[in-house]
This record gives sequence, structure tokens and C-alpha cells, in this order.
Amino acid sequence: MSTSSPTALGLGAFPDVRLRRTRAHPWCRRMVRENALTPADLIWPLFVLDGDNQRDPVASMPGVERLSIDLIVKAAGEAKALGIPAIALFPYTRPKDKTPDAGEALNGDNLVCRAVRAIKDALGDDLGVICDVALDPYNSDGHDGLVQDGLILNDETIQVLCRQAVVQARAGCDVVAPSDMMDGRIQAVRRALDADGFQHVQILSYAAKYASCFYGPFRDAVGSGGALNGDKKTYQMDPANSAEAVREVALDLAEGADMVIVKPGLPYLDIVRTIKDTFAVPTFAYQVSGEYAMIQAAAGNGWLDGDAATLESLLAFKRAGADGILSYFAPTAARLLNA
Repeated sequence: MSTSSPTALGLGAFPDVRLRRTRAHPWCRRMVRENALTPADLIWPLFVLDGDNQRDPVASMPGVERLSIDLIVKAAGEAKALGIPAIALFPYTRPKDKTPDAGEALNGDNLVCRAVRAIKDALGDDLGVICDVALDPYNSDGHDGLVQDGLILNDETIQVLCRQAVVQARAGCDVVAPSDMMDGRIQAVRRALDADGFQHVQILSYAAKYASCFYGPFRDAVGSGGALNGDKKTYQMDPANSAEAVREVALDLAEGADMVIVKPGLPYLDIVRTIKDTFAVPTFAYQVSGEYAMIQAAAGNGWLDGDAATLESLLAFKRAGADGILSYFAPTAARLLNA
């Protein structure tokens, strides 16, 4: 018996099974499609710049700009109009504001906090605002945590992260997203938020964040790349590991995370699927700057159909089990999907 016969496939003795029959017409392909991508699946990461009416292109991310707060508010309005449910904010901190203690992260009038207030004044609850909780944009060492004699200070960093999260919550953010990968920070941040009356603020944990080479353009965008001293392999995950990601997510969920992120995205779709199947919790993926830059570079050289590659890459996250995707393609994809 042929191993490709209907009987061998467990389909019984039915003759002439042809899956391509259901692919023959566009209406039928739509009808049997297993996964769908919509603007509601997307989160748009935005980079905040000081000044007014300022746009600063990120050279390593074609099509992405750092925006001053007034333009961030306009972008937030665009996101809402496109059906994108939330944006994620990241600051471009001036070199003079970067210090070994990352003190600017605790300034209630820093770029991110001012941007959050401006967005909320303009849009209220019509758009979710997610704030990154990590010290790399503010730390003169370029690391996500405090550094002493070349070592990352886990527990001391957590104390600062808790204060940073509370400052962001006071500004009006809806979701804090610890991306630092310090051990035990989710429980500490949850307790700090609750103690300050912010029980309603959600925690979206970067629970499985790998020490990846795909972050380079992002570090350019926030100005931490040139400042980075060494690498982040002692606190971010080894790309060779998958079972460790399950342990990381389990710990963060036990500590109070409402949702989790896998980062990077496309090279780690197996991790997305494993996390979703194991925990059945809201699971997000981040299509990071390097992934975005690769697709843009190929499209810019005529090697790929940029729009098609954008939508296919994002659909792959949905197929892997992601409930949502952080992507710099979010507005482009939403326009294509709404067309």
C-alpha cells in the first residue's frame, strides 16, 4: 500500500482525495483558511524624540523615524484610525541624560511620561499605551540593568524598575512591559504597582527574550548601541535553548504577568508555539528591528515583494499561535488589510 494513499493517511477507503479542490477558488480558500491576520493583532512600536515637529530617520530601519511628542500623538491617532489597538513607546534619550544609575528613567517628566500624558489627553482610552520597563535607554553602559565592575546587579536593578513602572503608571500608561530579563522582577513590579493603587495596570512580560543579534537597529533607534559595553548574554536567553523559555514563562506567570512576549519573532516561532500550547495565556511576539530591516532591505533592492512579504511574515506569527505582534510594519500592514 502506498504511504500516500487515503487509507494510509487514516482517511478510510475514499477514492481520489485531492486537497487542491479546496484551493481552486478564492472564495473557498477564504472559507477554509485556518488563521487570519487583522489590524487588531498588531502593536506599533514608536520612538519618542525631544523637541517639536521633529522627525529623525533611523538609518538602519528604512521607513522608521524617531518622532517628537506632537507627532507621536498624531501617529497614535493614525493607529486608532487604522484599527491598531495599542502602541508601544521607546525613548531616544540624549547622551547627557544617560547616567550609571539610569536616573532619567525615574523622572516623571521624561520623554515617555510626557508622551503618555499627551496621548491620553488626546485619545483617552481609545488606544492602549504600552511602556517599556528597562534601563538601557537611560543607562550610560547601555545595559538593561545597573552595572558594577562589569556585573549586572539583578536585585538592585529590580528596585529601580519598580520605581520606573510606577512613574509610567502615574503618567497614565495602560500596560508596563518589563523587557530587562532580571530574575524576579515581575513579582516586584506587580507589588509596587498594587501598593501605589495601580491594580488595573497590566504587565506584559518579555518572558522569553533572547540575546540576539537581531536587535542592532533598535539599539541605534534608542541610542543605546554605541553605549553598550560588552553584551547581554548573562541575563538574556541563549538562542540555543527552548526548554529554558518554558521555565522563564512559567516563573513570570507565577509572579503575576498578565501576558508574555517572545522576542525575537520569526527565528523563534517554535518558542511561540510551545509557549501558547503549554500555558494557553495571551502570547505575543516581537518582530524585531533586524527582522524588519532585512525585509525592507530585500524589498528596497527588488528582491522581494515588500507588501506580500510583510503580510506573510506577520501571518506566520498567527499560525504559530501568537495573539498579537509588535511590528514596525503595523501601519503598513493595517493599511493593506483595510484596503
